[in-house]
Amino acid sequence: MTNSEISTVVVTGMTPGQRLRFWLTCAVVAIFLLWVLRGVLLPFVAGMAVAYFLDPLADRLEEKGLSRTLATTAITLGFFAIFILALMVLVPVIEQQSLTFIERVPNYVRALGDRAGPLLDELRHRLSVEQIDKIQGAIGTYAGTVVSWLAGLVRDLLKGGIAVVSLLSLVFITPVVTFYLLRDWDRIVATIDGWLPRPHAETIRAEMRKIDRTLAGFVRGQATVCMTLAAFYGLGLTVVGLDLGLLIGAATGLGAFIPYVGMLVGLVVSLSLALAQGGGLTLLAGVGGVFLIGNLLEGYALTPKLVGDRVGLHPVWIIFSLLAGGALFGFVGILLSVPAAAVIGVVTRFVLQRYLASSLYHGGEATPDR
Repeated sequence: MTNSEISTVVVTGMTPGQRLRFWLTCAVVAIFLLWVLRGVLLPFVAGMAVAYFLDPLADRLEEKGLSRTLATTAITLGFFAIFILALMVLVPVIEQQSLTFIERVPNYVRALGDRAGPLLDELRHRLSVEQIDKIQGAIGTYAGTVVSWLAGLVRDLLKGGIAVVSLLSLVFITPVVTFYLLRDWDRIVATIDGWLPRPHAETIRAEMRKIDRTLAGFVRGQATVCMTLAAFYGLGLTVVGLDLGLLIGAATGLGAFIPYVGMLVGLVVSLSLALAQGGGLTLLAGVGGVFLIGNLLEGYALTPKLVGDRVGLHPVWIIFSLLAGGALFGFVGILLSVPAAAVIGVVTRFVLQRYLASSLYHGGEATPDR
């Protein structure tokens, strides 16, 4: 018997309740394996993501007459060559800016103290000693909470990825995984298609195409948006004279993958640094102008053109999935959170559509699928 015949016999021989328990068991086992193996999955998940990102380009080269192996080799070498070249250019600049920033930290602290002095004096005249003590205690508590949260996040990310899988293994394994997955992508898809239960194969294919469109529209589109914004913010903040502008700008652009959060955090950090830097209203206005233009560019040009509303992923759902994935599985969970959100979103809409067409909803005869 073929794989498709076996899968058909297994699934069609079950009652609806048994099928539900079967798929729930598969999901639980998959989540358990992901949890157990999360420490070694990073290079494989990264390679899978890169292969998925590059597959359309490989298909186009194959249509032009190149063999799949040759197209895969050229694309993989080109992609990682560009990536390494970008690191070689950016890392020294970021290192220099970081060293400069560390040297200037005492000056920033003194500048903030000088600027905060008049405000504190005014508060002392307007507030009682007890109120000032409460404010100081609240600030200390919230600051400690934020620092602890950030430290825990970094610790979890390192624990879930680089602490277990060394940086060298990540560098060397990811290109290999990318090459083999990209070369065999169509074959892998065909094999999985052969495992689908025949009575439900067409329905599953239709839903998988929706998932693919959602992922392609969001991941590929949002990645392009993030890289464009990273270049814009990095260049813009450097031009207006913000210390560490390239690093903060690049982080802000890449952080745009999380809707609203990346831009807001980048704006707060940039304005705080501009204030501590002592650049005056000119620097503050320059930083604000860069973020205003960047926000308009993202909202009215990049996102509508490259992502659009067709992906069906609500920003709140994306933020939740990223935070939940990071909390459960570390950096691997962050990488898998958007695909998981896309799958859950499509499946939820499919189930809701079936429910709205069912007799359970109408209280009588089921209506045809809409």
